[in-house]
Order: sequence, then C-alpha cells, then structure tokens
Amino acid sequence: MPSIADIWNGKFTAEHYVYGQSPNAHLQNQAVHLKPGGRVLVPGDGEGRNGVWLAAMGMNVLSVDASSVGLSKARKLAEQRGVGLSTEQADLLNWPWPRSAFDAVVSIFLHFEQADRPAVHAAMTAALKPGGLLILEAFRPEQLRFASGGPKSSALLYSAADLRRDFRGLDILMLDEIQTTLDEGPFHQGPAAVVRMVGVKRGVSSDGDPA
Repeated sequence: MPSIADIWNGKFTAEHYVYGQSPNAHLQNQAVHLKPGGRVLVPGDGEGRNGVWLAAMGMNVLSVDASSVGLSKARKLAEQRGVGLSTEQADLLNWPWPRSAFDAVVSIFLHFEQADRPAVHAAMTAALKPGGLLILEAFRPEQLRFASGGPKSSALLYSAADLRRDFRGLDILMLDEIQTTLDEGPFHQGPAAVVRMVGVKRGVSSDGDPA
C-alpha cells in the first residue's frame, strides 16, 4: 500500500502547479488579521502557493508536507518570488507538533480520517500562541456532488459541527458552510461545497493583542 508521501509525490510530479500558484481566496480575505513578522505554520502546504504568498506578505512561514516533491516546488516558487520559506517534510499524523509557537496556523483543504481528525486539530490549537489565529477551509460532505476536487470519501469531509467540536479551545470568529466556485489550478475547478472557519486561541499575545 503506498504511503501518504508516495501518493502526494505522484500528484505533484507534474511540471505545472496542480493547485495553481495563487493563494486560497479565504486565506486572502482573512490575512488582514495577520501582522507582518508573525510566525505562521502551514500544514499540508503542498506545492507552497499559500506559504509563499504569506511569506511575500512579510510572514515568517513554516510549510510542512508529506511530499518532498511538493516542498521542492514550494521552494522553487519562493525563490522565483524572492522570499524566504522554511519547509519540513513530515507525516502530520506523526509529526511532533510545536506548542505555543505560532501566531497563526493556516489549514487549507487538509483532510484527515474521522479517527485522526480531532487529534490533529487539537495539535493545531496547541501550536498556536495565546491570541493566535486559525484560518481553515475544508470540503463538506456535500462536495461529493461536485467534480471540483477533494476527497471522494465522506469520512474525510468536514462539517461545521465537526470543527466546532474539534476547536473548543478557540473563540470562533467565523464558521460558515457555503457553496463557492474554485479556481485553484487544474485540481480545484468549479462549484464546491466548503466550510470556512476563523478562530482565535483564548488568551492574549505578548503585545496585548490577538495575533
């Protein structure tokens, strides 16, 4: 059985960027909450479109992904844009997630099995500093009606209720289930059923404000 790294290495082997080189729209809309110089973790950053964009916005970014091929393309994109990007290859299910280390965690279309999802989301919360921000977008079960990408198993798709349970340690600023239209490279094209979330870890950052 192929490993998660093998699966994604195969997807990312193409010369082009299969999810495009532009950042996710939800991330772009929410980046107003981020401060230049902040530490941002982007788990499952793939080919780096989101991490590189955040770095270009002045963030100190760590992109983590299981795919060495994806991270190589992320570093290439960062070099083309003239920005610094830290990368680490890891299976997020086994990665020793840092604690209280980041001003923001950005999780874009990162999906886990139901048995693993709560623990990974708890690790995301723990990785945030007090006052740190979570920006998340994922596909909902209704996405199975569409051909615009995402997992083909309902066990890998998230509802707003799932996220509200998993992120009990955050004050939720936004949690919406919507239908949108994706335009993110050849793998994400067309109508899509997504859930979008923004949350803040309870507590106050060192400068007295949320991250």
